[in-house]
Amino acid sequence: MDSRMKWLSEDKIAHRGYHNSRYPENSMGAFKRAIEHGFSIELDIHMLLDGEIVVYHDDNLKRLTGVDKEIEKCTYEEIKNIKLLDTNETIPLFKDVLNEVDGKVGIMIELKTRGKAGHLEKKTYEMLKNYKGRFIIQSFNPFSVAWFHKNAPEIVRGQLSGYFKDDDLSLLSKILLRNYILNFLSKPDFINYDINYLHRLPIKIIRCKGKFIFGWTARSKKEYYDALKRCENAVFEDFNPCE
Repeated sequence: MDSRMKWLSEDKIAHRGYHNSRYPENSMGAFKRAIEHGFSIELDIHMLLDGEIVVYHDDNLKRLTGVDKEIEKCTYEEIKNIKLLDTNETIPLFKDVLNEVDGKVGIMIELKTRGKAGHLEKKTYEMLKNYKGRFIIQSFNPFSVAWFHKNAPEIVRGQLSGYFKDDDLSLLSKILLRNYILNFLSKPDFINYDINYLHRLPIKIIRCKGKFIFGWTARSKKEYYDALKRCENAVFEDFNPCE
């Protein structure tokens, strides 16, 4: 195993932070709570209209804020005071999260690249190249992962994927993504796959060839430990894997 990924197989990694009703997903409170429990963190980043990078999962703000607007069409000034799920938490800047974590735990950073890769990737790299803590980048977009292969090969990169059964994608896109046909472009250091489909033959073959397989997302202890039979580690949510 690549020594840079050792922590990925050993750490307990909280999906979007160790969130609960008080501290919503991808909030500063959820990240602080993860650190307090010794859990590493998986999070998602978007670039806003003004070039700021924020930590948020969805393309639209509505689910967590009630505001029906695409996040990438907003400026930070417009959203900085919007509360998440009627709590006191707001959408954090990525740079503030990096300052808070400060190497205390590891970070899995998912880039939410829409359209052509380059802008989010370049700015993310500028913020990470002097960060001293352990981290990896990953994306469902193989062109985003490929950007790091070409421009920052020293950074560990993962290709996210799944079966995309209910996703609004063309059949060709599903075939390309679920079977890693574009891996020749992205050259990922590891694969992060939907735990519900780790039994698929292409995943078994890739793992047998020595590729590091990660899994998303276990929402119970049973799912978590079942997944660990088929992959090196998995992110967890809604339970404490240490209890």
